[in-house]
Amino acid sequence: MYIAEILALSAAVCIALSGMLVGELRGRLALLDLARLQMGAAFLMTAAASLVVGGWRTVEAWQLGFLAASSLFGIIIASTTYFAAIYAAGPRTTALLFSLTAPFAVGLGYIFLGETLDLQQGIGIACVLVGIVLAIGASSGSKAKGGEKTPWLGIALGVVTALGQALGSLAARPAMASGVEPFTAMAVRSGIAAVFFLLLMFVPLPALKPAARIERRSLGFAVGSAFFGVGLGMSLLMAALAHGTIGIVSTLSSMTPVVILPMVWARTGIVPAPRAWAGAALAVVGTALISL
Repeated sequence: MYIAEILALSAAVCIALSGMLVGELRGRLALLDLARLQMGAAFLMTAAASLVVGGWRTVEAWQLGFLAASSLFGIIIASTTYFAAIYAAGPRTTALLFSLTAPFAVGLGYIFLGETLDLQQGIGIACVLVGIVLAIGASSGSKAKGGEKTPWLGIALGVVTALGQALGSLAARPAMASGVEPFTAMAVRSGIAAVFFLLLMFVPLPALKPAARIERRSLGFAVGSAFFGVGLGMSLLMAALAHGTIGIVSTLSSMTPVVILPMVWARTGIVPAPRAWAGAALAVVGTALISL
C-alpha cells in the first residue's frame, strides 16, 4: 500500500483546508488576534504531542538558539504575512505563492551552505515561477463575483511568507540534523511566537491591543485552522516522512495549490480558469523537480 503517498496528500488537503478557514476570517478577526489564537493553539497541540512521544528529552540548550531564529523567520514573520496575504489576496493565490518556498530554500542552501544547484533543480525553479505567473494572471483577469482579487500587496506578502519559511527551515536545519524530535521543535518554535504575540498586547499602541470580544464562530475558525494546518497537517506530514522518501513526500505535500482549487470552487460557486489549474499543476511539477 502507498501509505506515505496517502499521508502526504492528506497533509496537503489539511493545509489547504486550513487556508480556507483563515480566509473565512477576513473582516471578522484582526490579524494579530488571529496570530495569537493560532500560535497558542499550535503550541498546545504540538507540546501535547511532544509529551506523548517523549520529544522534550531530545532538546539541548545549544539547539534553542537555532529554533528561536527559525521561529522568528518561519513563524513570527512568515505566519503573520501568510495570514495577511490570505486576507489581501485570498487562500488560492497565497497557497500558490507558498510554492516559492522550495526555490528560495534551494537558493539559500546554495548561497549559505555551499549546496549544489543542478540543471533539474534549475528547471524546477523555472516551472514554479512560470506556474505562479500563469495562475496569478488568470486570477487577475477574473472579475467574477466572489472571485479572489490579486492586489500587489497580497503578492508581496505571499513572497515574504515563502522567503520567511525558507529562512526558518534553514535556521532550524542544524537543530533538526542533530536529532531534535519534530513535534518538540514545532512546540518550541510556536511557543516562542505565542509569547511574542502575547507580549505585543502590552505595547501602548491601539493597533496592537486585542479585541474586546471575539465571536464564537471566529474563534472556531481560528482554532480549526490551527488544528488542520499545524496539528493534523503536520502530524500527517511527519508520519509520511516516517514511511517514505523526503523527495516524494515533499512533492505530494506541495499539492496544496491544486487541492485548494476545488475548495474555492465549492465555496464560491465559481469554476477556476483553466490557466489557474495549469499554473498550479506546473508549480507542483517544479517542486517535484526540485525535491526529487
